Amino acid sequence: MKKYKVGYTTGVFDMFHIGHLNILRRAKQECEYLIVGVSTDELTAEYKKKTPIIPFAERVAIVEAIRYVDRVVPQTTMDKTVAWEELHFDVIFHGDDWKGTNLYNDVEKKLQAVGCDLVFLPHTQGTSSTLLTQTLHAIVQK
Repeated sequence: MKKYKVGYTTGVFDMFHIGHLNILRRAKQECEYLIVGVSTDELTAEYKKKTPIIPFAERVAIVEAIRYVDRVVPQTTMDKTVAWEELHFDVIFHGDDWKGTNLYNDVEKKLQAVGCDLVFLPHTQGTSSTLLTQTLHAIVQK
């Protein structure tokens, strides 16, 4: 039996890779219903200072096709309490590469105040969209 009823996780999901699949699979193992917030191009440009290679609508379509995902919503703000106010999930999942950061310590306190848990899942080492982008740029420049 799953520990949580409704789970939530977010990401840009640019150039979908095994790390993305791992986080979605692990999150779904912990909840009955998984909602995934896909960062809009505008939000990604705002907080990562870059535009995703794969357009938003295509990233949504890719994430919607993953069997572990029950619902996809646009992520338009980094404020997870805004998402909680709309979606009322029991738990939010994030990669453990963010554990202990000031941003997520604050997120955890805010969500705990409304009865929502923050669970860090293992980050897949050795792959990321940033690494894939850098590799592609290096190949193109040769």
